[in-house]
Amino acid sequence: MLPRPDADSTILLLIRHGATAANLQRPYILQGRTLNGPLSETGIAQVSKARDFLRSFPIDAFYSSPMLRARQSAEIIAEPHGLEVESIEDIVEVHVGDWESKSWDIIMKEDPEIYENFMKNPADIPYKNGESYRDVHTRIVPAFKQLAAENLGKMIVVVAHNVVNRALLSDLLALDLLHAKDLKQNNACINVLEYKQDRLKVITLNGVFHLGEI
Repeated sequence: MLPRPDADSTILLLIRHGATAANLQRPYILQGRTLNGPLSETGIAQVSKARDFLRSFPIDAFYSSPMLRARQSAEIIAEPHGLEVESIEDIVEVHVGDWESKSWDIIMKEDPEIYENFMKNPADIPYKNGESYRDVHTRIVPAFKQLAAENLGKMIVVVAHNVVNRALLSDLLALDLLHAKDLKQNNACINVLEYKQDRLKVITLNGVFHLGEI
């Protein structure tokens, strides 16, 4: 059963945006903070399932990354609640630098040494001319904790991105950032977090039961 926030706690539903065309093509291509396309039809169907699942939840506020795919997802989910979505700049997706819009097989051919180093240590080796997981971790963790602290006694939704979610969740699960890229975050998944006594903890990870066969 989903915990209810008391006066000294916040329930934060962390959702990954629905799928875009870049997510669905094979091989898929990297989309960071400069490739800013909308949700695909599949992505709209995914977040519509999340909307229907969360329709009866007593949600008090909605937040999202400023990226179109995240904001569009949040607006669809927020519609039954009649609430506006507030953009949070610090939870924008990772900057993937020169690898934006490229597939991993192309990256392996063009930048084999950088690719190998990144895969060995994504915590500290950045995407080529972009951010590392540690860079993302440094900017997002304070932003999430501030959101949670500002919403005590409430349930909130935050729609973010694959790498953003992984960096935050690895921190909460006490995983080394080396392993953050191994955390699964499906499009439109729901992670349930609880904030209490200045600490966020994970209640549910990568919940996808609401998505059915999508």
